[in-house]
Amino acid sequence: MTETNLSAVVVEKGKLKLEERPIPKPGKHEVQLAMHSVGICGSDMSILKNGFIGQFVLTEPMVSGHEASGTVSQVGEGVTHLIVGDRVAIEPGMPCRYCTNCKAGRYYLCSDLKFCSAPSVQGLMCRYKVHPADLCYKLPDNVSYEEGALMEPLSVAVHACKRAGITIGNKVFVSGAGTIGLVCLLVAKAMGAAQVIIADVNPKRLEIAKQMRADVTVHVTSRDSQEVADQVIGALGDNSDVTMECSGAQAGVQTGIYATKSGGVMVQVGLGADMVTIPLVNAALREIDIRGTFAYPNCYPTALSMIASGQVDVKPLVTHRFSLEQTLEAFEVAKKGEGIKVMVKCDKNNA
Repeated sequence: MTETNLSAVVVEKGKLKLEERPIPKPGKHEVQLAMHSVGICGSDMSILKNGFIGQFVLTEPMVSGHEASGTVSQVGEGVTHLIVGDRVAIEPGMPCRYCTNCKAGRYYLCSDLKFCSAPSVQGLMCRYKVHPADLCYKLPDNVSYEEGALMEPLSVAVHACKRAGITIGNKVFVSGAGTIGLVCLLVAKAMGAAQVIIADVNPKRLEIAKQMRADVTVHVTSRDSQEVADQVIGALGDNSDVTMECSGAQAGVQTGIYATKSGGVMVQVGLGADMVTIPLVNAALREIDIRGTFAYPNCYPTALSMIASGQVDVKPLVTHRFSLEQTLEAFEVAKKGEGIKVMVKCDKNNA
């Protein structure tokens, strides 16, 4: 172990740099992790670009990254289910564990939730990190570090599809073919959806969606949301039973409502502007349920079992890989929207 801890730090709005930090020691019920693979998320990009995300404002330098896996390098007092050398996926949200929502199992609605790389909670794109042991999930031998890091977005999809109530035979429309849209495609298929159609403005992403078993893809070229919805309905042969809106764009939300069948469900997964204009009367008169979703309470075990059993294959999502020393270059690639998932390798021996 080196005496320093190379970390990718958002110093201020628009400024990312690599700096050496002290190596943290685990406390009670914590483990020290030698970080391995960390994916760059859209929220990481937003924080770097804008200096905030939602209500969370960057007030001090913060290590980036929350989609991560690593190896247990030290074990704190009271930890019994992990030992040094265990490979783990890391759930980045740390709830209080005592409030009403925590005790009800909806711990991501905890008012005191601390989330890695949400300003100004330190993230995981570094050599070493300390984390609560109960939020680290041991990886089976057949699950790679990269798949472990991708459990975070996959868990988002697991929770969203549960919120949607997807079941055998459903026709599902996924709006947006970024990382979250693609994992919603995978999970919807695994939960029994008969047809999944996915739409995006980027034809390269739609090609990846085809590789990941999308039944139909729609290249969005129109700015008219009703026109796009008609295109989706025509390609699907009917309105969707369930719509997973994963773009966060106003036009995507509008299209999702128009494309969903009367009495159907639209789950808003993607996060965009705080205020958007939607056809609310259309949704109300057709009794479309619009459901919010946030994070993934108790979903990591399900996501892990899906990967380990081969029900879902997230490997095609990783299109670019960089070492921790190349993090600035990695963020530039992510900024340009090239590929799907950019992965940073924090273990200098396994870059």
